[in-house]
Amino acid sequence: MPVLHTRRRALRLLLVLLAAAALHPAPAGPAAADEPGWTAEPAAGAAAARPYFYLEGAPAAVLEDRLALTNTTDRERTVTLRGADADDPADADDPADADDPADADDPADAHDTADAHDTADGAGSWFSFGAGATVTIPPRTRAVVPFTVTVPPASPPGDHPAAVIAAEDGREVGVRVHLRVSGPTLAALTVEDVAVRGRGAAAVVAYTLVNRGNVTLAPELDIRAEGAFGAVPGPGPRAAPVELLPGQRVELTEPWPGAPALDRVRVTVTATAPGGARATATASAWCVPWRAAGRTGLGLLGLGGTALGALLLVRGRRPRREPADDGARGGPPAASGKANPAPAPEHELTGASR
Repeated sequence: MPVLHTRRRALRLLLVLLAAAALHPAPAGPAAADEPGWTAEPAAGAAAARPYFYLEGAPAAVLEDRLALTNTTDRERTVTLRGADADDPADADDPADADDPADADDPADAHDTADAHDTADGAGSWFSFGAGATVTIPPRTRAVVPFTVTVPPASPPGDHPAAVIAAEDGREVGVRVHLRVSGPTLAALTVEDVAVRGRGAAAVVAYTLVNRGNVTLAPELDIRAEGAFGAVPGPGPRAAPVELLPGQRVELTEPWPGAPALDRVRVTVTATAPGGARATATASAWCVPWRAAGRTGLGLLGLGGTALGALLLVRGRRPRREPADDGARGGPPAASGKANPAPAPEHELTGASR
């Protein structure tokens, strides 16, 4: 029976494959290497978990808080801690996402610590971890590490953004610290360098925001445009895609897909922030489809050249008119069938009667 033999062969082949898979299991994938293995976050307070630290004190004050490190693996972990300045307040904003090793290579990621750095006199130098600067965490264990922030006596009032950096084997995780020195605060900003770039759907409004105060700002924007015949649709109100640290200057662009195709526009950018900060700047620009205008100009120029050439050609072919032969050349007068009339006598005006 050929059908029976075929089924038996298929069954034998299946048993051989199952036995080979049992003897040679598939190698483990790289998932374990991609797992972070530990997390860093503010220790839970009396009320609830905190996404970041918030510390405030007067000059010369000593502030205290605690960092929680959790080892989620089956092997021991050794983590080193330090304080750092934060050039971008979005750095280390969410330690849960910052645990991804890929984040550390992307400076645009909101949780990258590339912009957090140590300085000799910045807020990063105010942190002290004592004996907990290097922490060994047993497997499946959570360790709570206390630290202090000593505010120098001459520190100016306002915000001094910082971060707590936890590192192991070249991988770093930052935890954001909102650090404010008590005293008078000033919320102030300016809008500068407004310009329209690009044309049509690719047009953008470029502008620069500068924090002139001593507190961190989260500005709201209102971008309006007015053309030669009245208001035109602009980007409109929106939140700025960045927080501004004291003294920080940021260049930004906003898409403007509704920019007019042909008009002279005046763009006004207004920025406001809590605390009474408000600033406005304007710029004028021509919205002209230069490519289409160039093609139209070349077409008109070519048409004008063709018309001029045709006119010159017609004039060149026009027959020349010969002058009338009146005997001036010494030849016989032309026969016209009529005698030339005698010229009328000329009279002298002498006053005498004739």
